[in-house]
Amino acid sequence: MKINIPESTLERIVIVGGGFAGLLLAKKLLKANYQVVLIDKNNYHQFQPLFYQVAMAGLEPSSIAFPLRKFFQGYSNVFIRVTEVTAIEYDKKRLQTPLGIVNYDHLVIATGADTNFFGNAALAAKALPMKSVSEALYLRNRILDDYEKTLSITDETERQGYIDIVIVGGGPTGVEVAGSLAEMRKYILPKDYPEMDCSEIEIILIQSGDQLLKGMSDEAAKKALEFLQKMDVKVILNNRVTAYDGEIVTMKDGTQIRSRKVIWAAGIVGALFEGFPTEAIGPGNRLKVDNHCRVAGMENVYALGDVALMSGDEAFPEGHPQVAQVAMQMGLYLAEAFTKKQKGKTTVAFKYRDLGSMATVGRNKAVVDLPRFKFQGFFAWLVWLFVHLYQLLGVRNKVMVFINWVWNYVTYDQSLRLMIRPFVPKKGNDK
Repeated sequence: MKINIPESTLERIVIVGGGFAGLLLAKKLLKANYQVVLIDKNNYHQFQPLFYQVAMAGLEPSSIAFPLRKFFQGYSNVFIRVTEVTAIEYDKKRLQTPLGIVNYDHLVIATGADTNFFGNAALAAKALPMKSVSEALYLRNRILDDYEKTLSITDETERQGYIDIVIVGGGPTGVEVAGSLAEMRKYILPKDYPEMDCSEIEIILIQSGDQLLKGMSDEAAKKALEFLQKMDVKVILNNRVTAYDGEIVTMKDGTQIRSRKVIWAAGIVGALFEGFPTEAIGPGNRLKVDNHCRVAGMENVYALGDVALMSGDEAFPEGHPQVAQVAMQMGLYLAEAFTKKQKGKTTVAFKYRDLGSMATVGRNKAVVDLPRFKFQGFFAWLVWLFVHLYQLLGVRNKVMVFINWVWNYVTYDQSLRLMIRPFVPKKGNDK
């Protein structure tokens, strides 16, 4: 069964993934002479850098998501299918999905990344990832639900397990989550839960390396650590989590911490489906690509963003960082390459332009590394706010996020602490 996309005389470009790379590529091909098919398991684009604010009840999910179909209204050469790709049949130039098969002339893999639990099945089953809007919402529910339960628990040890939170991974996500939780503990929870002694809540950030924010400057790492320590976040360096049973976190040195919530921000791996030859897959489950984004050994197959491991860039011998800027630049590059190909023009090799990196720790606290400047504190926080607001898709989303940020800044509060659970039909009512 085919997926019911009309045949055309135009060459068909199938893009798998509606993230930063895939969506930008599709947008830039709107007026090109191609038939474009965009496949994603969701019908919306997710702004991943702000997942943690959804999880911490600072933003609603609708503020950081944008419907895919809204981008392509009025364009007859773009087709969207909401489904998952289960396998590629490279010899037949087609993909398998639950909706049917999809033929392609050119295939672009922009599936992003999944959480990396480093092969530890127990951690994968018990720890809380944050790689999607739904996972962020689930985390929000867990945090709020546990604090509600805490009010009825009289046993001190059991109560401590409910209120303490462990974050694993000292990258930007881990640092931002820790800072946000610390602010919630200081400004929000004492007002919402006056019966609770919020000073008992411990927020623990565990990093396997000797500094936070690996990949950023030493100045940024030291300042982020200083910010977190002043916010009473317990930062543990040079140690790693080896086991977690849902109640007890065990670290490499044997130290144990009681916590019912472990937020996993320790790493990512490429999100691939079946059918790729072994020789095309590199470290981190990423597809090996040349400096034209072409997958090794696979004609007319390309990979972009987090799932791509590019060789040939001397500045990044182990591959580019798995961040939004890389994905966006690759998307723009490949769109230009497809356009030039139609005109018979040759393309130059992709060259990543590092625009810098940044992370926010909390109110008036952020660190920014630009190619020529490094700064921290209030101005860095303003830059972080501006960059993320600018990159958000949709005018409505920009306005809503800006209003939420202003309201939160002025009132030290946000009224989004809702536990929204999925509806489960009763037996006999699901006909």
